[in-house]
Amino acid sequence: MATSGKQRRKFTPEYRREAAHLVIDTGRTIAAVAAEIRVGEQLLGRWVKMERERVEPKGELGEGERAELQRLRVEVTQLRMDNEFLGKAAAYFASKNTSRTATR
Repeated sequence: MATSGKQRRKFTPEYRREAAHLVIDTGRTIAAVAAEIRVGEQLLGRWVKMERERVEPKGELGEGERAELQRLRVEVTQLRMDNEFLGKAAAYFASKNTSRTATR
């Protein structure tokens, strides 16, 4: 019996949720996100479907509620990216300050 040299990758539930939210929150296509994180489109599509079923309310949303929910998801994603950037910037400036103090 021949086996391929590739081992099957395993993903944590947290990773699956985060990957799904790259599609849900940003409005990017499944194909684009799948290529970026190097998973199959069908697999990511299943994760997105499961996450949407998990987070969306069971009852019907009105058109205004649906639009507000989408707007808030995009805003949360932007705030997370801003927060990550600010954390990296703070670490950069802290390291510059430490190296300048060490050379005195």
